[in-house]
Amino acid sequence: MTKIISVAIGMLITLMITLNGTLANATGNYTSSMLIHFLGLVGTIIVMIMANAKLKLRNNLSWYVYTGGVIGVLTVLFNNLSFATLGVSLTVALGLLGQSLSSLIIDHYGLLGMKKIPFESKKIIGLLLIIAGIVVMAFY
Repeated sequence: MTKIISVAIGMLITLMITLNGTLANATGNYTSSMLIHFLGLVGTIIVMIMANAKLKLRNNLSWYVYTGGVIGVLTVLFNNLSFATLGVSLTVALGLLGQSLSSLIIDHYGLLGMKKIPFESKKIIGLLLIIAGIVVMAFY
């Protein structure tokens, strides 16, 4: 089930980049980013009310755990900037390459409190396939 959810996440990200990029083209990068995150906040509040969920903050978490929101803002902004020039497919493909590279580094070194999963040379094949796909998308 989680693999199906992960595929759905990928589809939603592509839809999100398309919608956010279209909004950015119409309103500008900064206005669209503000609108996107404001509407995301409103949506989250509605879901929390419907789920009867309570807001929980913990004092014992490392400060960097709370920076995900800032990273989210930068992700939306950078996607909007890239979308206008590269289109959806290349923006997503390059983003996936970046995600793959950073996840391999985080796993290998156990960064940010994650379990160490050593890099295996067979993963290079996957990276090369991603890069080959990007080359085909970008130049052919």
